[in-house]
Amino acid sequence: MINKIIGSAQEAVADIHDGATIMISGFGEAGSPIELIHALIDQGARDLTVVSNNTGSGNVGLAALIENRQVKKMICSFPRTANSTVFPDLYRKGEIELELVPQGTLAERIRAGGAGIPAFYTPTSVNTPLAAGKEVRQFNKQSYVLEYGIRADFSLVKCQIADRYGNLIYNKTARNFGPVMCTAAQTTLVQARKVVAPGEIDPECVITPGIFVKRVVQISNPEDESKLVAEKRRYPWK
Repeated sequence: MINKIIGSAQEAVADIHDGATIMISGFGEAGSPIELIHALIDQGARDLTVVSNNTGSGNVGLAALIENRQVKKMICSFPRTANSTVFPDLYRKGEIELELVPQGTLAERIRAGGAGIPAFYTPTSVNTPLAAGKEVRQFNKQSYVLEYGIRADFSLVKCQIADRYGNLIYNKTARNFGPVMCTAAQTTLVQARKVVAPGEIDPECVITPGIFVKRVVQISNPEDESKLVAEKRRYPWK
């Protein structure tokens, strides 16, 4: 029978290769799969392109992955937030690349990638530096910029509840980019706070169907990113 549950975060990320494109869910710390990210740091894959809403906080999670020089390029909407210092410092030094994408456009590019839509037009970014070098067309006397769908080799996603088939339920705003990232990756890796038996999730409540999920690992007590940042913790733990 289908069973997508595996024993550890380390096992989940074991086949992520150098040069991979990885989508990482999260809206700030909400929905950030911090244990999967830390397992990826330990695994050591490098030259990664990471697609995420922001660039992490403090020196843990995504920020720690960047600080460990494993990320060559970020595709994101908010490269600098209240507690982000790692990415801004590296970017000013020219040691990491950035593709800045408006948040709604980023979500739609990921959704399009998952839906098999290669490109679409949007009025967002018209007459701004973000439209430089991109195709612009007129529809009904309004300008639109051509944007391309995004697909990834892997997605790292956090959910609240999963079953062994890989069906997922999220917790409120922790849902954010998770559902579309699951559809837009070749291999989706999920950390779930709770794993239940088949049939315990009402089919009407499933947000991400298991067909889009490859592996699930149960992380019952995930790290609190805000607490780690406030305590000035660093990963690997110092």
